[in-house]
Amino acid sequence: MGEQNSEDYDSICGKILELDSKIRFVGVINERGKLLAGGLRKGLKSLEDPKDDEMLFTEVALRARMRKEFDSQLGQVRFAMSVRDKVIIMSFPIDAHNILYVSANTDLDYGKIPVKILKMI
Repeated sequence: MGEQNSEDYDSICGKILELDSKIRFVGVINERGKLLAGGLRKGLKSLEDPKDDEMLFTEVALRARMRKEFDSQLGQVRFAMSVRDKVIIMSFPIDAHNILYVSANTDLDYGKIPVKILKMI
């Protein structure tokens, strides 16, 4: 995806939301966990309290930075995924500073959707 502006990020977030109705949230966050673009699918209620979003995004950004420690030995991370009881969370490094964050219902086909997202970014 390279260095983009927030309009480009909003566009790609919208296209990813269109991939599957089970995708709940798509956003771009920076290395400090600040949401730059995207958001929750219209008509859905967030599973977490909105005030917790910042902490969640900061945790995702921190994990992404920590994963870079092993890039020289293992290669760059293409995406990371957590399967939780209520939601699937995926993160995709998109440039040196920003991360694409995606959450989806647990019945999402997580064998196919990440591959489609990688092709888009």
